[in-house]
Amino acid sequence: MEFSMGIFRWLHIMAGITWIGLLYYFNLVQVPAMKDAAADGTSAGISKHIAPRALLWFRWSAVATWLMGAALLGPSFSAAFGLQAGYTGIGIGAWLGTIMLLNVWVLIWPNQQKILGMVSATDDEKVKARRVAFLASRTNMMLSVPMLFFMANGLSHKAVIGL
Repeated sequence: MEFSMGIFRWLHIMAGITWIGLLYYFNLVQVPAMKDAAADGTSAGISKHIAPRALLWFRWSAVATWLMGAALLGPSFSAAFGLQAGYTGIGIGAWLGTIMLLNVWVLIWPNQQKILGMVSATDDEKVKARRVAFLASRTNMMLSVPMLFFMANGLSHKAVIGL
């Protein structure tokens, strides 16, 4: 059991690095670059080749992070999500991660499909989709700081790390 918990922990950390790294890439690098690239007419390469691949890794690393975190919680899953005594910190981190995961799959991904032309949308729908995806992504970026804080603090709880 200890070996499997170590694997879950390693996968959780690796998937989390991928997810949060791409979140910061999108917000701090790609969004400003797309604005500049649109101004000089060179955005097609980013929107056609880079963004879809980055979004693939982004959304599936979010799922992997969440699933491995749930596996790490194991029998403490309900206590953490119920914010029971001794599990409040990791529970808050888990809830923030859950909200972020839902933002990825319910708000960011469907709207990015419209923006990138993967799903047909009118110009007005694309404008709205850009705003929704932008706000959900920025929300996730802001939630990532307290989420990482609470999850890192929660790792010290013996029931969570399997000791």
